[in-house]
Amino acid sequence: MTHKVQVGVLFGGQSGEHEVSLVSARAIMDGLDPERYDVTPIGITKQGRWIIAPDAHARLLAQADPSKLPGGSSAMVSPTSVDADDQDATNPLALMVAGEQSPLKALDVIFPVLHGPLGEDGTVQGLLELMGIPYVGCGVLASAVGMDKAMTKVAFSGAGLPVLPWLLIRRGEWEREPAQVLDWVEQRLTYPVFVKPANLGSSVGISKATDRPTLERGIAAAAAYDRRIVVEQGIAAREIEVSILGNDEPEASVPGEVVPSGEWYDYEAKYLSGASKILIPAPITLELAARVRSLAIQAFRAIDGAGLARVDFLLDRETGDLYLNEANTMPGFTPVSMYAMMWEASGIPYGHLLDRLIELALERRGRGRNAE
Repeated sequence: MTHKVQVGVLFGGQSGEHEVSLVSARAIMDGLDPERYDVTPIGITKQGRWIIAPDAHARLLAQADPSKLPGGSSAMVSPTSVDADDQDATNPLALMVAGEQSPLKALDVIFPVLHGPLGEDGTVQGLLELMGIPYVGCGVLASAVGMDKAMTKVAFSGAGLPVLPWLLIRRGEWEREPAQVLDWVEQRLTYPVFVKPANLGSSVGISKATDRPTLERGIAAAAAYDRRIVVEQGIAAREIEVSILGNDEPEASVPGEVVPSGEWYDYEAKYLSGASKILIPAPITLELAARVRSLAIQAFRAIDGAGLARVDFLLDRETGDLYLNEANTMPGFTPVSMYAMMWEASGIPYGHLLDRLIELALERRGRGRNAE
């Protein structure tokens, strides 16, 4: 009998994208071929407890916030209450100290489906490195840089890649001298600008400022999420995205375009309203599509990416200039996921995409240190 690959699917987490992670994980677990894989669900509660059990997903889903579940997934929530923090829950340090007795040691590979801080930012990747367990996706460095919007821009700029003008504000500076900070921003950028927490995903805490009062409110809102705030020059832009797959020789999918239902692609437009339009392939010239794909691969390499990422661009409607926006090292795998849909349009169906990601994780482990 052919050995089945033992795959742990890791989901949930303590970020504001907990519910998105649950829906992504359900799609992945349903998409893995049962003839090839034995799947172990691994849930992380909002309190940081780990549950390794066949019903881990159901238990976390029972405590999910239905208003944050993407794509009408609130119907997945059980009407019964389940205690996700009961006696068989544990913590990651206990799992590591358990050594060879840890249930994770029986796994061949872990597929982390954690979006946002304490999951997508290199923290879990570092834990898996210490435990010596192969995992899908970027290593510690790329995960940390990709999660941090400021460091992503530093990495892109250092590689000679185009980014919009931007500024970094520290919360302490804002709290001490708010008027001076506002003056500093207005002297260097022009309205509109976008204000973003440096370390948060899915457009949480992001706002558009069109004048000084909205800039002040936006910085205050972002500072509630992070001690570092990015203020970026706004432009009238089309949002172009491309999926990356691979390790040393990454490939780029056909590009896609997001046409948001609102003024810009916030959490509501991305996951909840269902009114945003996804255009795959993006209606751009072949020459521009080739440039997008080339820049996306360069961006992936600039952060030392591995496995997968979705690279997002802003295309200036007036000048035609193209700017890198961010690299998402663990993009959503929900039913409205751009990452999977762009690969589907490129000839790699969902199940085969999951196979390839697991192969890439094992390939990286076979060459040595997982974060190389």
